[in-house]
Amino acid sequence: LPGYSRSVDSVGYTVDVPDGWVREEVQGKLAPVVTYTAPGGSSRLMLFEVKESSLAESSSQAEAISQKLPGYRLIERQNGTGWTEVTYRYDSPQKGATHVVDHRFRAADGTLYAINASGPEGVDMTGPLTTALNSFCPADTSCASST
Repeated sequence: LPGYSRSVDSVGYTVDVPDGWVREEVQGKLAPVVTYTAPGGSSRLMLFEVKESSLAESSSQAEAISQKLPGYRLIERQNGTGWTEVTYRYDSPQKGATHVVDHRFRAADGTLYAINASGPEGVDMTGPLTTALNSFCPADTSCASST
């Protein structure tokens, strides 16, 4: 897609991210967390493997943590076959009003992953999130991709 580059990530998947976004990897509590951050740092995509046994459990635990953020407000909760998504906003001490879409899904190899898209309130993160989801493919897996 124009404006996006394919990242073959050392953590074990490929994903398309916006051009110019910078990759950073940190070891999370249960799995490596890879973050792609926009120039200027206001928007980001965070990807990690989900270690809970189900998407519902993982989404519920994430929501319990998010609810403790300052100014938290649930915007929407959705789910379908093989995915859950929670959209919320909160007040970041560093970045101000922040809009988050937390999408958890079962990848083509059966592994559970999360892609968390966040940016300033009013900035539409649908494009970067949808592109990442549509292009996401675990290593050594054949994925039907629309790109």
